[in-house]
Amino acid sequence: MPDATAPVLAAERSAESLLMRLEWRVLKVLDGLLQGDYRTLMRGAGMDLADLREYQTHDDVRHIDWNVTARLDTPHVRVFTEDREMSAWFLLDASPSVNFGPPGRTKRDQLICFTAVLTRLLTRRGNRVGAVLHGLQGGASAATKDLVLPAKSSRTHVLRMLHLLMAQSKTPAKSTAPRPGTTQLQHLLALAQQSIARRASVFVVSDFMSEPGWEKPLARLAQRHDVVAVRLLDPLELALPNIGLVWLRDAETGERLHVDTRSAGFRRRYARLAAERESQLRDSLARAGVDTLELSTDDDLLDSMVRFMEMRGVRLRGQRPAARTA
Repeated sequence: MPDATAPVLAAERSAESLLMRLEWRVLKVLDGLLQGDYRTLMRGAGMDLADLREYQTHDDVRHIDWNVTARLDTPHVRVFTEDREMSAWFLLDASPSVNFGPPGRTKRDQLICFTAVLTRLLTRRGNRVGAVLHGLQGGASAATKDLVLPAKSSRTHVLRMLHLLMAQSKTPAKSTAPRPGTTQLQHLLALAQQSIARRASVFVVSDFMSEPGWEKPLARLAQRHDVVAVRLLDPLELALPNIGLVWLRDAETGERLHVDTRSAGFRRRYARLAAERESQLRDSLARAGVDTLELSTDDDLLDSMVRFMEMRGVRLRGQRPAARTA
């Protein structure tokens, strides 16, 4: 099957064209994988009391109705039906650092394709999706802004979200001069807490290259909502090849650095520091109690979605309650 990320590579593609291609290449396959297994992907926000029956050996003691048990002198448990309708929120990091990656397969391209597939998969089943976009370029100014899109279930709503993300990817850098700020994920998470009224499934899609301080807000968000961290990365962030003298520029601050990648010692130090950051980031996400899907620029989107659904299936069936990384 052709690479599902290819639509983002083509210049001047509209959000409508991108979504149509992804629906044909990815969603049709995922629909087949999800047949009869809908509950492994998401859970609804509500539980309705359906019946009362006598307690059996395998029942959860937390569902015992003590009032009925006292009246009938026999243990009885409540039986619930799960409300499948749910809301999903996408907290999207649109800051300049996600522009990194090979042409046409940047971290932003992966963010756009993953968001397009999952939002459309959910809205096609009648669920509502909302979004909080962080780090949008503020038009002619160098300032960035955040934008909240309320939860809706229409295809038009998904197209608007994709249009905003794709417009950012086509916006050229105004200048290489340093800018005053860098990514502040804690602001994105705080805005999400204010914007999401009811319990929901929350996807934080970011490379997590941010100022410190986002760990506690993420943990607080996970206490109320079902949170999945979708971490964007590129192999060059973990190890540098020997490509001679090169200029490196911080996409967010504009700071430039001239390095010699021919130096084996420099490449070893770079790899060591990258490994330390990897370990710290994974530990922080695990402590926050969130599942993590790692999405690399060299990943196939369909394979990544299958990994995600397998991870969710294990978590939601209760086979392994601890936070997981896929």
